[in-house]
Amino acid sequence: MEFFTDNLWGTLPCSWQEALDGLNPPQLATLLLGMPGEGEVVRYRSVWPLTLLALKSTAYALAFTRTPGFQTPSEFLENPSQSSRLTAPFRKHVRPKKQHEIRRLGELVKKLSDLTGCTQVVDVGSGQGHLSRFMSLGLGLMVKSIEGDQRLVERAQRLDQELLQALEKEEKRNPQVVQTGPRHSPHHVVRWVDPMALCEELLLPLENSPQSGARLLLTGLHACGDLSVALLRHFCCCPEVAALASVGCCYMKLSDAGGYPLSQWVAGLPGYELPYRLREGACHALEEYAERLQKAGPGLRTHCYRAALETVIRHARPELRRPGVQGIPRVHELKIEEYVQRGLQRVGLDPQLPLNLAALRAHQAQENRVVAFFSLALLLAPLVETLILLDRLLYLQEQGFHAELLPIFSPELSPRNLVLVATKRPLGEAFSVLETEDS
Repeated sequence: MEFFTDNLWGTLPCSWQEALDGLNPPQLATLLLGMPGEGEVVRYRSVWPLTLLALKSTAYALAFTRTPGFQTPSEFLENPSQSSRLTAPFRKHVRPKKQHEIRRLGELVKKLSDLTGCTQVVDVGSGQGHLSRFMSLGLGLMVKSIEGDQRLVERAQRLDQELLQALEKEEKRNPQVVQTGPRHSPHHVVRWVDPMALCEELLLPLENSPQSGARLLLTGLHACGDLSVALLRHFCCCPEVAALASVGCCYMKLSDAGGYPLSQWVAGLPGYELPYRLREGACHALEEYAERLQKAGPGLRTHCYRAALETVIRHARPELRRPGVQGIPRVHELKIEEYVQRGLQRVGLDPQLPLNLAALRAHQAQENRVVAFFSLALLLAPLVETLILLDRLLYLQEQGFHAELLPIFSPELSPRNLVLVATKRPLGEAFSVLETEDS
């Protein structure tokens, strides 16, 4: 947003400007982000400065790998909307991305539960209950779902009943498919989890679970901000919690007090602080953006338009910085002045303010530079995410627990694809079972 207001292009070394200036979006994807198109040969049109090449190489070398260590056949090869690994009842009302996520995380939780002897899974921040339904009605786990939004819980309960009816109809149509035991729907609880305090409800066993000696497995699929930190604290502090499988997201929502850093090691690093802008950048989807660059669609114009709008906003009201602008439809079909007028209205300013059309045209001429600078910033996104997750990993290890990070989802389908797995006792070689491909 500050590309023009803060002259961000001018902050780059001159040699970097020369290397990046004039590159079109597909070239940025190939040369800067290191993600060439299929069959594309990587060719630099000039000799890049060593400092830029070093930054690119270092960013990739220090970041956790986001590529799963197995060859996953495409589950959406036959139908891009339906995973071939899920039966029809479990796909209903579930988007392809979520189908992939609930299947992969659910099956990992099942393996981890078996390895650690857990009697109950607690799905925190369960939303509409897609993961909980798959784990309970698809994998036979005892599941408690905790969600703070009453409306989402009510919808989850309706979807539970709908799925039960669909499964019963499927059994009648295919009597040879024998149900091995009674079905247990997820037990839904409406409760906000305070990240700084223990949640008693989270730890209570279900009525049909063993009342003594209950062993809990905590999980969260993209537990937002401090919620993923709350899972870590419950795992560390509560003896009844035996295992953890957490996929975090929304790092910009981490609180300054208690959300990061957690580990003594990261807290001892010079310059460990991560301001909001860096944490927000870590949530961007690098692979998805590289694909957008390869396609060079007109939607990339939004970056330049929004940066130009910021200059007009600050000229009209200097104290107003980075206001949220709700999505303006079909930006690529608008002239830059039309976008600015709509944007002014969205932030409560007069859309008829006099505009410097020459200045706006000059900004628009730098569209590729804006995209290049954003791509350069995005190069660091996996590195920032790595620092946040490394902090959590080390925090658990400093408490004496066994923990690992595994790339569980396809990054093209689900950008936040690293799951933090922790147990109270070492699993040794059995841990490798969690990394194997689907049977």
